[in-house]
Amino acid sequence: GSIFRQTKMEEHNLRYELSSMQGWRIEMEDAHTAVIALPTRLETWSFFAVAKYCCEHLLDHIANNQGFKGSAGAPSVENVKNGIRTGFLEIDEHMRVMSEKKDGADRSGSTAVSVLLSPQHAYFTNCRDCRGLLCRNRKFISSQINAGGSVMTQHVKGSLAVSIALGDFDYKCIHGKGPTEQLVSPEPEVHDIERPEEDDQFTNLACDDIWDVIRNEELCGFLRSRLEVTDDPEKVCNEVVDTCLYKGSRDNMSAILICFPNAPKVSAETAKKEAELDKYLESIVNKTKIDK
Repeated sequence: GSIFRQTKMEEHNLRYELSSMQGWRIEMEDAHTAVIALPTRLETWSFFAVAKYCCEHLLDHIANNQGFKGSAGAPSVENVKNGIRTGFLEIDEHMRVMSEKKDGADRSGSTAVSVLLSPQHAYFTNCRDCRGLLCRNRKFISSQINAGGSVMTQHVKGSLAVSIALGDFDYKCIHGKGPTEQLVSPEPEVHDIERPEEDDQFTNLACDDIWDVIRNEELCGFLRSRLEVTDDPEKVCNEVVDTCLYKGSRDNMSAILICFPNAPKVSAETAKKEAELDKYLESIVNKTKIDK
């Protein structure tokens, strides 16, 4: 259950940290990507994603298709959303081709959640039951407000609990139907959220196994409270996966924390109370050892 990967970057007024934990699984299948500056005309844009298997090429499929590029200038909101959808369809087809080259050896599916940040918008994308949160001054916005909730209780042929996923090609083999008309579609839900930068505090992306044991408001409150104790987002991100392991998550876990300039600052009073609590708990532990 040890945490084995952390990444740090500070640029464009962003700080981000990643924590991944294998949990009780035999293999680690989670992957991530973080690109602070997109190429050419989108240097002020950033892209973050947590997924299984497909993270390495996801941004390339999004940024290089014509639906995203649109015109010579910065793409419009609709161009971005169309480009993201097209990128997911393309990478799903890429995964199918790679599976067929391996004689269909890998038919498994992949969860994915991403956020594309421009100076004016945040584009959240979730495929399957991953989720992203944007926390603002005591409020939060979830990438699943209009996605995922209604399909989580449905089953495809009695075995698959979602109807949106990358991979899962056993459910995408109806001849004469397009990729979005299959039993399982790779087309994600994309939500664009305007960014009043003075309100944005932080964004969190996490795989489904984080959300199995913690609710939106719980995680938002937890992150905010920990950022008031330490200015080290890496420590905070590690505490998220540790807490979820303690709460019962047994699968691979990955979380990315992206802090904006308006993220909570360390409170001297809160940090003092934390130190006092730690000291008290340590004394209790030491007393217990002596009594034994």
